[in-house]
Amino acid sequence: MEPEMPEPFAAPSIVVGVDGSRGAVRAAVWAIDEAVSRDIPLRLVYAIDSPGDAAVDPQDEARQLASAELALRYAAGAVEATERAVKVEVEILHGRPIATLVDASRSAAMVCVGAVGIKHFDHNRIGSTATTLVASAHCPVTIVRGADRSAAHEAGWIVVELDDSPDSAAVLQFGVEEARLRSAPLRVLSSWQSRYTDVHDSHAVSDGNRMVRAQLDRRLSNWKHRYPDLDARPVAVHGSVLHYLAKHGEEIQLVVVGARNADGIEELLGPTGSAALHNTECSVLVVDRQRLL
Repeated sequence: MEPEMPEPFAAPSIVVGVDGSRGAVRAAVWAIDEAVSRDIPLRLVYAIDSPGDAAVDPQDEARQLASAELALRYAAGAVEATERAVKVEVEILHGRPIATLVDASRSAAMVCVGAVGIKHFDHNRIGSTATTLVASAHCPVTIVRGADRSAAHEAGWIVVELDDSPDSAAVLQFGVEEARLRSAPLRVLSSWQSRYTDVHDSHAVSDGNRMVRAQLDRRLSNWKHRYPDLDARPVAVHGSVLHYLAKHGEEIQLVVVGARNADGIEELLGPTGSAALHNTECSVLVVDRQRLL
């Protein structure tokens, strides 16, 4: 598998932001299935942060280029080591990393980045590139977190968080596709809060959970009929979704959430979520139906 230099973002691909970090390498390996399933290239992109019109010291420029080439070689090597039949393209561009990835997202099927890049040494929080990219990208974005994945964890749950937003049908569809792609159980989750004083009444909570599960079952029925082998179950959460994810973090490999679910995204990617999930390997995929190719 010989990496190729493509025309800049000419055709759909799975784009991976590479910055020399182990997180970026894990993102590249994670993204292989996405590229193979769509029969499109895996594009590894390194952005050299350009100072704009200011003069660039030739030695600094040479060092930056060497670092970029080394990072891409390392990421491409990790992909090659999996022995998967995937076409790999590499690209070095000059520009701000976020702006470069946002531009790449215009024609990408998905953009993947590591949760923590080389410039972020606090492994309990998501990097700024990842969080800003989610808000600006023109396609689904996956933030890949965790250590090198074991075979046991690869079989972990795909969790889809549904709300009442217009994106919910697309979010569920994406979750189903991810579960089938990764041969993983699917858990479709919705949270609810009681407005009344019976919030601590166990019978009231049980009744509320049953109602939510019934609603989710109806939304799952068509997918279960279409894919009888799909292990899909509804999950009703009374209270915090984050608490549920942290409790079951060792069983979850990916959380799928809609881009319009601003509260859910902030909870997952903000400081509170990062602290709660830092011992887990829960990657996050953000979907917007308006941005799907």
